[in-house]
Amino acid sequence: MPRFGGEVLARKPKITRAIPVGAILNCADNTGAKKLRVVQVLGYKGRLRRLPAACVGDHLKVTVYSGPYKLRKQVLDAVLVRQKYPIRRKDGTRVMFEDNAAVLITPDGQPMGTEIKGPVAMEVSELWPRVANMASMLI
Repeated sequence: MPRFGGEVLARKPKITRAIPVGAILNCADNTGAKKLRVVQVLGYKGRLRRLPAACVGDHLKVTVYSGPYKLRKQVLDAVLVRQKYPIRRKDGTRVMFEDNAAVLITPDGQPMGTEIKGPVAMEVSELWPRVANMASMLI
């Protein structure tokens, strides 16, 4: 596995990318933001003229679509924690959620809020342990 600064980076399983740029997501934390719009998917390498898309565990750049005025009109970092499209796991099970949701994070990877509402996919815990520690439920 690749190493970065002494720690082992987790490999992300292949998950279908279901959230394109421009999609509106629910905000799953208590920062005050209600809806988020996807602006960019970090680390996406795609094909010419194909919209970049994200899946569970991806690092996103978002803007606050509805919420407090102090959070709007600026680009923030987020992590996608739920998606409606089914996620297939190694053991053959499929997991799908009721909504598409993300959690706002700081540039160094710490969550901005103090709690996460709703379940979080298990794939997120491998890549973002700080987000997983705040989750009330991992599925």
